[in-house]
Amino acid sequence: MKKVGKRDDNKLKIIAIIVLVIASIIVVIPYVWMLSNSLKTTKEAIMSPNTLIPAEPTVEGYKTVLTKSPFFSWLKNSLIVTGVNTLVVLFTSTILGYIFARFEFKGKKFLFSVLMYTMMVPAQVTMITSFLLIDSVGLYDSLLALIVPAIVSAFGVYLCKQYIEEIPKSLIESARIDGAGDFMIYWKIVIPQIRPAIGSLAIFTFLQYWNDYLNPLLYLSSTDRMTLPLALSYFSTQHTSDLSATMAAAALIMIPSSIVFIIFQKQFVKGIAMTGMK
Repeated sequence: MKKVGKRDDNKLKIIAIIVLVIASIIVVIPYVWMLSNSLKTTKEAIMSPNTLIPAEPTVEGYKTVLTKSPFFSWLKNSLIVTGVNTLVVLFTSTILGYIFARFEFKGKKFLFSVLMYTMMVPAQVTMITSFLLIDSVGLYDSLLALIVPAIVSAFGVYLCKQYIEEIPKSLIESARIDGAGDFMIYWKIVIPQIRPAIGSLAIFTFLQYWNDYLNPLLYLSSTDRMTLPLALSYFSTQHTSDLSATMAAAALIMIPSSIVFIIFQKQFVKGIAMTGMK
């Protein structure tokens, strides 16, 4: 019976490995195709888009992006918007999550319910009203138009609240007895205890705003204020399309998000592993 059990386990492991390999290949193929086309000439990218190995590898696409467009200005804009939004969302999510998890006040359940209901409303529904509001306060064509509406994340507050509720009350009460104030408890006890949630939220938030195309399209009109996702259309016009440069720009856009994932992947994986654990 033991031998049969071991054989079954080995078969399951082999099947799992095969499934993971196939799934990984499916996920990776579009990125390999993108990198391949970024190293082709525009003519070859159009005539032979499905070949993975370029006939005549070239970096002209990268040269076009870096020297014939305000790429570094777009990069700066994306870094400002994404960096500020990520830091602000982490702060507001953790502190509001702490308030909702550990403080009792009138209307608490109602406020939290309203916050959760906002997650059920598609962004497209509020698109027109958001545009009119941004324009009325004079933020149109400004990076602040992409920062101010992102100050609070309902998902972030919910995620942090759930993690903070798992922190033993005795730990917080002990800190209060020792004379720690609310902010000291938040900074010295709560934040270290919810690092997995912070790491996961940092990755989600960074990717959300780094890859955001719709909001910059709505709120920005000047070329020098574009963010990187919106700037991809810079290389495609009504009559011509520089596919090589577009693929090169897309490849360059991936670098910062890959770096952020590498930095926070330990906390991200730990957060997934701890999900549902008391």
